[in-house]
Amino acid sequence: MIFSKIFQHVRIDIPVVLMILAVLLSAIVVVYAKHSGRSEFVALQKLENRRDQLEEEWGRLLLEQSTWATPGRVERQARNKLHMIVPTAQMTIVVKP
Repeated sequence: MIFSKIFQHVRIDIPVVLMILAVLLSAIVVVYAKHSGRSEFVALQKLENRRDQLEEEWGRLLLEQSTWATPGRVERQARNKLHMIVPTAQMTIVVKP
């Protein structure tokens, strides 16, 4: 009863209420879009940092591979671990068809 007396003189204009609701809804959508954009940007930054780390590791691995595969090292390993030697002229056999 009290509310009916208070709101008795208040006129509700439907288009104005709809516009207020539309403005509030658009404000919520803008805030959500901004938050989503920032979240995606943070995820992108993390992925770019990970990519950079992997590229650095790849470079180190390539350097390590080139170090391990030098001809001098391969020859030393063949001599020491496999007991291989460079054949002399007397050890060489020529096979003719």
